[in-house]
Amino acid sequence: MIRVKDLDKSFNDKKVLDNISVTFEAGKTNLIIGRSGSGKTVLIKSIAGLHDVDSGEIWFEDVLFNELEFNDKKEIRKKMGMLFQGSALFDSLTVEQNVRFPLDMFTRQSPEEKAERVNFCLNRVDIINANKLFPSELSGGMQKRVAIARAISLNPKYLFCDEPNSGLDPITVILIDELIKELTEEFKMTTIVNTHDMNSVMKIGEKIVFIHEGVKCWEGTKEEILHSDCEILNDFVFANALAKQLKSSEKEK
Repeated sequence: MIRVKDLDKSFNDKKVLDNISVTFEAGKTNLIIGRSGSGKTVLIKSIAGLHDVDSGEIWFEDVLFNELEFNDKKEIRKKMGMLFQGSALFDSLTVEQNVRFPLDMFTRQSPEEKAERVNFCLNRVDIINANKLFPSELSGGMQKRVAIARAISLNPKYLFCDEPNSGLDPITVILIDELIKELTEEFKMTTIVNTHDMNSVMKIGEKIVFIHEGVKCWEGTKEEILHSDCEILNDFVFANALAKQLKSSEKEK
């Protein structure tokens, strides 16, 4: 479980997160939704410790993460997996080297143990016979799956996914969503996913948090979201559905 309380974050006097309080549940896919620029990415990066917050608390179980010293934070970070928007694979490293990278940084495993873990993770995301390939030789969907393999290489307790379906075709989006959901349940992780895609919300969302201009406006389940009395959320859902419909119509032409 991850809990944030009264979280504030500003950049150059512009408040990006305003008094955010929310609990992300273990073993579930927790989705943060909202328009571009709403503060979703800043929130997830703040929770993961990639941004220092101005005020508030970030709890990983019973540990107040943002008050820890650097070395103590490192112990919590070993339990995190990160899936960045655009995959963020290292172009100069092969597939297996990319997946092994966190193991090289954070473990003292033998080369044989690392190789075994790398192959397990790649097999788990259905990447076969691609160990020696470079990211440029992979499709966007395959790159994303390699990035997921890297994110789970340390068998994390917490998984952060920032717009995991960005730039992918609809079929691959479904596959990535299902993979994230399966891995969350399989490894009992606390998974937090940033997205603006309502299809993903209805497919895998269990706990939903809606952010608008840095403020948490609503939280609930995917069943409750369709009956919300939050006008800003309803506008977002309607706009999302309309955009999908228009995009579909353009393809038919």
